[in-house]
Amino acid sequence: MNSFDIALANLVEQAIKEDVGNGDHSTLSCIPKDLKGKAVLKIKEEGVLAGVSVAEKIFRQLEPGVILSLFKQDGEQMSVGEIAFEIEASVHTILKGERLVLNCMQRMSGIATLTRQYTRILEGYHTRLLDTRKTTPNFRLLEKEAVRIGGGTNHRFGLYDMIMLKDNHIDYCGGIIKAIEKAYAYSQAMSKPLKIEVETRSLEDINIICNKALDKVDRIMLDNFNPEQIKDALAIIQGRVETEASGGIHLQNIVDYAKTGVDFVSVGGLIHQARSLDLSLKASFVK
Repeated sequence: MNSFDIALANLVEQAIKEDVGNGDHSTLSCIPKDLKGKAVLKIKEEGVLAGVSVAEKIFRQLEPGVILSLFKQDGEQMSVGEIAFEIEASVHTILKGERLVLNCMQRMSGIATLTRQYTRILEGYHTRLLDTRKTTPNFRLLEKEAVRIGGGTNHRFGLYDMIMLKDNHIDYCGGIIKAIEKAYAYSQAMSKPLKIEVETRSLEDINIICNKALDKVDRIMLDNFNPEQIKDALAIIQGRVETEASGGIHLQNIVDYAKTGVDFVSVGGLIHQARSLDLSLKASFVK
């Protein structure tokens, strides 16, 4: 299994433990253990579908021999009344996995739908859309996967796969150059050096980096800069490192940022402002 599948399997195991506890007594009390059944995933709201492949992995983790017939794929536009898939399995499996599958798919579809709104606006521009670490604890794996399905680009996954020197790191360390130099030395001592991104709060910060430490950073974040300030910053940086605009960016102003030519815009709202979409899993046939 790849790293995503391993992490998902752990997520599913913990989520099932949380939900089932010492037994799904609603099912155990009235459904024979050997009863087989079918169910369909019904779409009740328009948007971008996400989580189909996750649903399949969840059901197969609960019962490897399930039969899943897919009618729609992740990333496809969905309409009210459509069927995403049909599952045939033990009724106990269907009922045990139902809420977990729906919780994942509804949340993921909402994020993918909002992300698609942003990426469509950015079509034709150089600027790419990034997510952030503003995620739900223990659900980041699937929230970032939903951003990817919606057409966005995943930023670092956590604190371990990139060095990002934000304002607090810089202030605690005693200055922007000191923080960069220490981070660079730390990274270079690793068997696989990490990329370094540094947050800037002013044009003065950018000038300092460009004059003293540009060779030690891979990306400069322009935090809470307005589009005019970003143009000034890009004129100083001159394309020598990647650039990222962050802070206060939303659907109504993202084009203004894209017009500057900045490489990336990061939008925390892709995840924390997304609204879950309505889906349901309904029994279609029992034998």
